[in-house]
Amino acid sequence: MNKPVIGITLDEEEEKTYSKYPWYAARKNYSESIEIAGGVAIFLPNNEKAINQYLTFIDGLLVTGGDFDIDPQIYGQERKSALRIKNSRTDFEFKITKKAIKNKIPVLGICGGQQLINVVLGGTLVQHIPDITNSNINHEQPNPRNEPSHTVHIKKNTMLFNSVKSTKMFVNSAHHQAVDKLGKNLIISAVSEDGIIEAIETKTSNYCLGVQWHPEFLIDKKDIYVIRSLIKSAMKKIDK
Repeated sequence: MNKPVIGITLDEEEEKTYSKYPWYAARKNYSESIEIAGGVAIFLPNNEKAINQYLTFIDGLLVTGGDFDIDPQIYGQERKSALRIKNSRTDFEFKITKKAIKNKIPVLGICGGQQLINVVLGGTLVQHIPDITNSNINHEQPNPRNEPSHTVHIKKNTMLFNSVKSTKMFVNSAHHQAVDKLGKNLIISAVSEDGIIEAIETKTSNYCLGVQWHPEFLIDKKDIYVIRSLIKSAMKKIDK
């Protein structure tokens, strides 16, 4: 049986750390978790001219997180906080995600990838969580990213619940922004105890899921089922 091919977006950086020249990067656990879940992972350079071709050979799309923010102008707001913008990466991810959704290719957004899905579908973001809440949850956890820091509550009768078969998960947290106004045809499928939106999904039958934590670290025993939900949906595309 052929395994589904999952395209994974890449971070793009110009700081002269890894190289003196612009470079791409992604943590290995993005691809490793896809492989553990039964898929084949490939990384997609941020080439807008190649999007149509990418979408001919991938069966699913994973939009990764990163240490940057979506320009608020894209969702009709002015900057309210100090933000780190990566226009080239955002432009590519916006266009490939929009086209993947239109073409009914399964999409999983992780952390910033969830926020991107919401913006692609017309939603907005909380630009800086501490500006709107005095929560006792630090969503930019001080402990290592491969450790959990807080609980998320999963709503029943959602695709996420049907995938993980649980109303709670203990997850990591590495973000200062969050989903605010929901995009078109989206519902909330998980929240944290302070009310921050932790997962969103489409109301339509097509698979499109965003989670605010990083399930690729496989911290909670149910994280693998989040990744596997993408693989299963991509398999359905192959079977057609």
